[in-house]
Amino acid sequence: MSKIRSIQSIRGVHDILPHQSPAWQYLENCLRELMHEYGYAEIRMPIMESTELFKRSIGEVTDIVEKEMYTFTDRNESSLTLRPEGTAGCVRAGIQHGLLYNQQQRLWYMGPMFRRERPQKGRYRQFHQIGVETFGMKGPDIDAELIAMTARLWRRLGLKQIQLELNSIGSTASRQAYRAVLVDYFSQHESLLDEDSRRRLTTNPMRILDSKNPALTELLTHAPSIIDHLDEASEAHFERLKKLLDAMHIPYIINPRLVRGLDYYSKTVFEWTTRELGSQGTVCGGGRYDGLVEQLGSKQTPACGFGMGMERVLSLMEAQGITQNAPPPEYFLMMIGDNAQLTGMQLAEQLRDQISDLRLICNCGGGSFKAQIKRADKSAARYALIIGDDEVKMKTIAIKPLRDREAQQISLPQTELAMTILSQRNKATNNND
Repeated sequence: MSKIRSIQSIRGVHDILPHQSPAWQYLENCLRELMHEYGYAEIRMPIMESTELFKRSIGEVTDIVEKEMYTFTDRNESSLTLRPEGTAGCVRAGIQHGLLYNQQQRLWYMGPMFRRERPQKGRYRQFHQIGVETFGMKGPDIDAELIAMTARLWRRLGLKQIQLELNSIGSTASRQAYRAVLVDYFSQHESLLDEDSRRRLTTNPMRILDSKNPALTELLTHAPSIIDHLDEASEAHFERLKKLLDAMHIPYIINPRLVRGLDYYSKTVFEWTTRELGSQGTVCGGGRYDGLVEQLGSKQTPACGFGMGMERVLSLMEAQGITQNAPPPEYFLMMIGDNAQLTGMQLAEQLRDQISDLRLICNCGGGSFKAQIKRADKSAARYALIIGDDEVKMKTIAIKPLRDREAQQISLPQTELAMTILSQRNKATNNND
């Protein structure tokens, strides 16, 4: 008989295992607290959207739309796509539910995104993103707030050596003028361009500036700077943003080649980058997208936001030695015999009612005293609670220390167990202080 082949996860899609979950939970909790402190409200959008949404928002000639989206046709011949990013869906939801026009909104979300990229460290086909989107505020103050929020997150997580890169890509009109300058420059050096760059020369020449091809480094270094071609309003916006960041003591560098990979950006663009993650050095990126709401069918609404890859933040935490582990259980309840199990399971639920956040594991699956004490020790619990036939008859329970080998096992009435546990907790807290 042939052996049945086990099924593996899809390439570029990963399980988050129990020993990895505490770091994810820690990051998620830090983010939730930060959003609450700044007055941002959570929004949750579908994982699937109409394909047209992403074509109209991201841009039909971007790599994401052309090469990377997971798109399929459902039974009624509608084209659907697994979301490759969150901003478009957030804007669609805001328009659909009347949240945006003539209003101010501060929104955030968290969840999986999907892109069919070549899997490598820090770049996966299913990845998790935190997104923050703001609407109805046209000044650079909200740009500065978003940047300050991310800077505070790095401090709270204990992350270091993250560099803020800043640029302005101006208004639609100034970008059109700059586009002509770029086309002229790159056309004079077309023989040096790679295949992707030649294609972008006629579709979206600003994307050439975002090329990661090292052979183009010198050509890109000498390319005309968009900062020299900003319209007056964009230049004033950018200068005010820099003053706000200076006032908050947030250092930055100006990167005139920073354009971001999505067509909907305007004016401010920024990225937080690190050298500790190899080629995938962008940890967080964002900027303004003042034209997107109108582009998707509503009234013109100023908007600004950012996206942050959770896997990259967690990888950076790991690289810098910032680890999180789940707290071990406090107690492991051993129940030897059927009657002990009846009493013990009832007692365990009573304890959970009486003591908040009690970390108590009940032995399940039977087993001898020796087998259960091994499980208790392996669980990393501080104490074993022991109920056998004698304890059932006497209505008592034994508490056996598992980490302090010099401490003695004690026996007490079951009615006094909750008070004893609270006393042990207070003693442990005082010792830690």
